Amino acid sequence: MLASVLHVLPMTRIRRHRLLPVTGRVLVRKGQTLAPLDVVAEAVLEPRHRLLDVARGLGVRIADADQYVEREAGESVTEGDVLAGPVGWGKRVVRAPCTGRIILTGRGKILIEEEVEPYQLFAGLPGEVVSLIPGRGAVIESTGALAQGVWGNGKINSGQLRVLIKKVEDILTVDQLDIDLRETVVFAGFCGDEQVLRAAAELPLRGLILSSMASSLIPLAEELSLPIVILEGFGLLPVNSSAFNLLITSDRREITLNAEKIDKYALQRPEVFISLPVNQTVHEPRDATLFSPGQKVRVVRAPYQSQIGTLITLKPGLEVLPNGIKATSAEIELENSIRVKLPLANLEVLE
Repeated sequence: MLASVLHVLPMTRIRRHRLLPVTGRVLVRKGQTLAPLDVVAEAVLEPRHRLLDVARGLGVRIADADQYVEREAGESVTEGDVLAGPVGWGKRVVRAPCTGRIILTGRGKILIEEEVEPYQLFAGLPGEVVSLIPGRGAVIESTGALAQGVWGNGKINSGQLRVLIKKVEDILTVDQLDIDLRETVVFAGFCGDEQVLRAAAELPLRGLILSSMASSLIPLAEELSLPIVILEGFGLLPVNSSAFNLLITSDRREITLNAEKIDKYALQRPEVFISLPVNQTVHEPRDATLFSPGQKVRVVRAPYQSQIGTLITLKPGLEVLPNGIKATSAEIELENSIRVKLPLANLEVLE
């Protein structure tokens, strides 16, 4: 059975395809070194158009309106520019209601594409542009430590990591967020209080890494400007030991949070990345693999959710589980040395 892979790596080389959702303009060059918030490409995602009725505006017949149009398709216009006229003793004119570009004219009408702020695609991590994808974006390569999560609020930022969590089951409270944490990225435990998130935004923090969070806080988390990465899920869940050990040993290092939405089909997860020089063997991460004995695995569902173990054996055929369901399963030895039988659907490979 094919398994998804969650990466928690102290040293790795990664390549990330940063792509616009529509065709746009690429702003970087091959070989360029980027910071996480450098703009890779931009595009107008939702163009807005204005259709002007020239005949009505000038008070003339549709058949006569086109002779009074002073601008041509393709021209840029500024709000207030005269587009047609003047006509009659009152010197009636039609003016541009917005800044933009004329798309077409004719039959007594003018169509303007309004100038809007383009969507900007950020690099999302520090690294080098290794190739360009014309009209869409670029491929960025970097080396360092990587910890992936299960949920993000779609924001990106970077800053110095400050570790508040001391035990894997810690809970983040408002009184822990003092002024000394201003403009840093905080790693903490469970968050179940909306006042904690509001306090983090007001400091402001540059980012927040949480072991878990109450699901009721999702709408607020998505509104905030700081990136929020959830490592385990929703509900009171302890952080897995691999991510915990990696991040607490990175206290006061510069890190990047790309809290992009999870998309298993695009192999996209929210990530915490720490750029490091290559001074040891670099592990090339895989996005999917087959389950096999000896692998380190993470349990993704109750009652052992967030626990890490080693896959001992794969059970042949379908096993009848305690709940009566038949499923392909495996024997797992958890970190506390307890052995359990779990369906493969409840596991992902941890590397």
